Amino acid sequence: MTTERTLETSEQEFADRFAAYAATGELYPQREGSPLLEFVAGGRVLYLFDRCGPYAARPGAARVVVHGMLDPAQTAVLGSPAEESLSVQGVSALSGCGQVLEASRRVWVVQARVPLVLAAFAPLPPVRAGDWVQFVTLPPLHGFVLHGAE
Repeated sequence: MTTERTLETSEQEFADRFAAYAATGELYPQREGSPLLEFVAGGRVLYLFDRCGPYAARPGAARVVVHGMLDPAQTAVLGSPAEESLSVQGVSALSGCGQVLEASRRVWVVQARVPLVLAAFAPLPPVRAGDWVQFVTLPPLHGFVLHGAE
């Protein structure tokens, strides 16, 4: 059995596919030579690996698709509603709890203070929109800045 190792065909395709779930927040100027975007949304400072290309993101108000890879060992479907939570772990990972907005075999869109596109290379536990999950992502988080949509 082979495990599929791609979640996107291109950065633009991924950003377009999940644009409806972009987080709204504030981008800060990028440090010279850094691949990380500093993005403040949902009361949290997120450091996102810039998937737009160097220097393509402009400081200021922005819409960003925040994407993380799930740690399967720390991902669970909850049996009842819970409270949204989101904590930054290290430089560029998250732990939290949220409600599923959309789900497929390998991707969950979860509302946890901000909308997050969470994925895994292996199939995820079955969930439906409205279910609650807890999760931990692996670093780094990825950021897809939507241009012309601010």
